[in-house]
Amino acid sequence: MRTALSAAIAVCAVTAVLPAAAASDGGAEVERISVATDGTQGDGDSTGATITADGRRIAFSSSANNLTSADPVTWKRVFVRDRRTGRTTLMSTNTPPIERPVISGDGQYVALWGLLFRDTKTFLSQVSSGSTIGINCPGLSCSQPSLSTDGRSIAQAATSGRPPSRQRVEVQDWHAGTAQIIAEFEHTVSSRPSLSGDGRYVAYQDGQAQDVFVWDRTGGTTSGPIEGPSKAAELVQLSKDGGKVVYLSGSDTHVHDMSSGTDRLVPDVRGVAIDPTGRYLLYAPHGTDGPSLVLRDLETGTDETVSDRPASAGTDAVSAGGRDVVFHSAADDIVPGDTNGTSDVFVRRYY
Repeated sequence: MRTALSAAIAVCAVTAVLPAAAASDGGAEVERISVATDGTQGDGDSTGATITADGRRIAFSSSANNLTSADPVTWKRVFVRDRRTGRTTLMSTNTPPIERPVISGDGQYVALWGLLFRDTKTFLSQVSSGSTIGINCPGLSCSQPSLSTDGRSIAQAATSGRPPSRQRVEVQDWHAGTAQIIAEFEHTVSSRPSLSGDGRYVAYQDGQAQDVFVWDRTGGTTSGPIEGPSKAAELVQLSKDGGKVVYLSGSDTHVHDMSSGTDRLVPDVRGVAIDPTGRYLLYAPHGTDGPSLVLRDLETGTDETVSDRPASAGTDAVSAGGRDVVFHSAADDIVPGDTNGTSDVFVRRYY
């Protein structure tokens, strides 16, 4: 398996460093991320971005073939953009199709998953060297990875049976070579694990029962269902400090405080992500008359518009303190010079 994974992952970097196009809007700056190191815009769709805690590095998926000098392919690959150096690095070459990547909070590792023969597998690659760490898959298919801040622990969902009929949630410490089963289900409805930054807490869902739980790996205890018995819930994300769990119920978003056991209701919106500190919630309003993405300060209740153009984002899209938000959009007027007619990845930075 290690040989197959090593063949599937490669690293390629372009060396020139030029700034990408950026625009300023109301005290916040927005920058296009899905560009080559020399600033050339991508010639294919770019989506699915995640950002490090300090906002320096962003991982994203793209079908563009001109972001690095690697041979062209017809599927999406994963790239990392270093905003400090302006370098765009290719993290994967031969594993179609790549789904949304996850970058560790310290920016050292990228987890991704895609097809290997007829099953999905999880891959972990070191950003600096491109070396591959073999992630064992206890079933036929593994997917939906979540990383600790240092990238040492990885949570994933694994299905078994053909056709798939069972599922488990597990956490692996690839450095120590150990694995811990968190939950097992007699169904394959999404479990979507979300790992805290220190790797201690794992939030996951029983997709069939529509319940959300949090497992304490140190204490060996389970909290939940955190939404209570009266409503169905869908997990969004556990904050990296382990203190907040965002989940959806009906048309509303809830932010559950693990220490107090109380919920904060954010009505009539779809929660998308929460920053590592648990203070800033990224959400998408259900209505179409206003902005598509909004960042809320849960302490003050104030909102900042992330995008007033059609845009999408996912978990791990907000850096610590809500300073940076990554998203993707096909709009061509977010930054100057966007003429590629396809979806791009952007980051909005708040001062």
